[in-house]
Amino acid sequence: MKKVLILTASTGNGHNEAARCLAREYEAIGYESKIVDMLKSTSKMLDFVISDGYKILANKLPRIYGKLYYTSDKKIYKDAFGPVFYKMCEDKLYKHVQQYQPDVIIGTHAFSVILMSSLKKDGKIDCPVISIVTDFKAHYSYVDDNIDAYVTASEYTKEGLIERNVCPSKIYPYGIPVKNEFYSKSHSRDRVFTILIMGGSMGTPEISKVVKNLLMNKNKFRIVVVCGNNKTLKKHLESKYLGKAGNRDLRILGYTTEVSKLMDESDILISKPGGLTVSEAIVKEIPMVIPFAIPGQEEENIDFLVKSNAAIYIDNIKDINLYIDRLIEDPEYYMLYKNSIKKIYTCNSANMIVNLSENLIERSMGSVTDFQLSM
Repeated sequence: MKKVLILTASTGNGHNEAARCLAREYEAIGYESKIVDMLKSTSKMLDFVISDGYKILANKLPRIYGKLYYTSDKKIYKDAFGPVFYKMCEDKLYKHVQQYQPDVIIGTHAFSVILMSSLKKDGKIDCPVISIVTDFKAHYSYVDDNIDAYVTASEYTKEGLIERNVCPSKIYPYGIPVKNEFYSKSHSRDRVFTILIMGGSMGTPEISKVVKNLLMNKNKFRIVVVCGNNKTLKKHLESKYLGKAGNRDLRILGYTTEVSKLMDESDILISKPGGLTVSEAIVKEIPMVIPFAIPGQEEENIDFLVKSNAAIYIDNIKDINLYIDRLIEDPEYYMLYKNSIKKIYTCNSANMIVNLSENLIERSMGSVTDFQLSM
C-alpha cells in the first residue's frame, strides 16, 4: 500500500480542508494517508506564535497583518527566516517521515515548502514533494527549487510563480482541491432569490453590517448567514435581527458542513475571499460580492477575481444595495459574472493531484520520463 504524508497548518481552515479533501481522494484509490499539522506536532511555541497569532492579527489587527504579509513577501526574508524555522521543526518532522516512510509528501501551507525543501536538500527525503498553493497569488515563501511540483489555483497563479523564476514545467494549474460534493448540484431549490453570506471559519464581525444594510433593501429575497465558529456573532445577529426582518426569510447558522448545498440554493455569495471559499464558489458558478477581506493574500485574491469579472468588490458596505439591486434586476449584468466564472472553472483538482503524484512516484523510480510527466 502506497502512503501519502500531507502537511498542513491551522492558520485559517482552508489549509486543513484542502488536506482532508486530498486524504479522502488518496484513500479512495487505496493509499494510506496521514495528515500532520506541522506546527502543532513540532513546536508548541511556533504554533502559538503563528497559528494563534494569525487569528488575533487577522481578526483584531488586520492592517498590521497585511503589512507583515507584504513585508515578508521577498526572497531576503524567506532566506533569513527559513533556516530558523527549519531548525525549530526539523527533528520532530523528520521523525514523522522516518516512521511513516511516505511515497509522496504534499504541503497545503506555504511553510511546508520550507520544511520539505530543506529535508530534500539535506538528503533526508528522496520521495516526490508537491506544494498546493491555496491562494490566487503565491507568497514568496512558496518558492523553492527543491519542490517537485506546484499545484496552483489558476493560470494567473502559475504566471505569478513563473515571474518568481519557478520552472514552468513544475506548475500545474489544477485549482485548489475542494470536496467532491461541490462538483454535483442539488436540484431541490425553489425560485426565491437567495443571498448567502459567509465570513470564513472565524466569522468576521463585518457580517453584521452587511445584514443591517441588506434588510433596508427594497427587493424581496432570502438571506442565509453562516457565522462559522463565531458564536458571539451568531448570538448578536439572532438577538438583533431574528423576528425583525419584515417579510424576508432570514436564516442564521453557526458552523455548518452543508456549504455545498447552501451554495446550490443561492444566487449570490457575499463573503471574504479566502482561497478555499473562492474555489468552492467557482466550482458552483455562483457570483461573489466581496465587501470585506483580510489584508494580504485575500486582497490579492480580490485582484484576480475582479480582473476575471468573477466578483464585485465593494469598498464601502453602505453601497452594497446598489450592486445587489443591479444583480437582481438586470439579468444580463448577473449573467456577465456567472459566465465569467465558467471561464476560470477548473477540473476536479484532488483527482488530478492524485494522478500527478502517481506519475511523480513512477518518475522517481525511473519508469516515467520528464516529457511524459508534462503531457
